[in-house]
Amino acid sequence: MKVKWNRAAAILTAGMLLLSGCVSSGGPSQTDSGIQGGESSQSQTASSGPEETVPEPSDAAAFFNDAVFVGDSVSLRLSFYCQAHPGVLGTAQFLTSGSLGSGNALWDVGANSVHPSYQGEKMLVEDGVKAMGAKKVFLMLGMNDVGLYGVEDSVTNLNTLIQRILEKSPDAEIYIQSATPILAGRERKTLNNENLDKYNAALKELAREKGYHFADVASVMKVEDGSLNPDYCSDPEDMGIHFTDAGAKVWIDYLLENAQDF
Repeated sequence: MKVKWNRAAAILTAGMLLLSGCVSSGGPSQTDSGIQGGESSQSQTASSGPEETVPEPSDAAAFFNDAVFVGDSVSLRLSFYCQAHPGVLGTAQFLTSGSLGSGNALWDVGANSVHPSYQGEKMLVEDGVKAMGAKKVFLMLGMNDVGLYGVEDSVTNLNTLIQRILEKSPDAEIYIQSATPILAGRERKTLNNENLDKYNAALKELAREKGYHFADVASVMKVEDGSLNPDYCSDPEDMGIHFTDAGAKVWIDYLLENAQDF
């Protein structure tokens, strides 16, 4: 399958893998094509938004013991939450990079590529998944793709990435997570909630066609107009996409409650 490239406009900020420790990949900057870098150190550690009940590990969390979460800085934020609350997603691992997208994940690894690292080595996503021994692969990518490649090519690139993962880990189960919404007023020209909804609908259809699982995380993050719930947004004056602790907990609760039904 032909890979949809656009190197000239692509994001070149290096990201980092969050596995046992959490390191910021730098402060974010806003572009129409997506998100650059990770969240700021403040938004990574702050517990803004409504007061939450500290979660306790549940029996359902064991479902994620052999899972890896692949994503950009949105998933990076989830990894920080899981580090602060050990066991809430079992022993799930995270393969994340602040500027990662399904498009740039298909590039060769290089000094300026945004591939995540595993045990100190930058590597392709499919190699990282294999090295981790993951049996369940939860992918959430799109913020760094939809504005740059458009909906159709973003879906094509994600499907290509999935095929690469399955070539290296043929027994892995694929779980596509919908891209989460943007706070009202923080949308860009092409990276906006309307296009993200179209992208998510296309991802759901891809999952149906290919026999993958589909987790509609966006459904529990939205308010009535389809934008991100302000209570879940940790960067309302900046990109409007990252989560408070309350938002991360809602995401985890959704996964725990629906894991067997995806």
